[in-house]
Amino acid sequence: MSQAWTEDETGLTLRIRLTPNASRDAVEGFAETADGLCHLGVRVRAVPEKGKANKALIAVLSQFLDLPKRDIDVIRGTTSRLKTVRVAADAGDRARVAGRLGGVEDER
Repeated sequence: MSQAWTEDETGLTLRIRLTPNASRDAVEGFAETADGLCHLGVRVRAVPEKGKANKALIAVLSQFLDLPKRDIDVIRGTTSRLKTVRVAADAGDRARVAGRLGGVEDER
């Protein structure tokens, strides 16, 4: 399975599969799409209308990664379940975030 994120000098870029209208907000784990790309599964209670699910995604990731919401942005796939999210972080935060992501279990 490939890695669901890439890292550069200004932060990380994550591939996310968002499930809106879920029973709870949660970071689920990693899974692979049919084309072999790995993504982080995230569930939110918000409905997918008028950007509510994207805002909820940012809130869930902010809490999970212990970063301010202003540092997280959906850069691709705003109307799709598969999204690309940019996390702005300095070197110390990047290492901490990558470690946090590395500790997430694969979905079974």
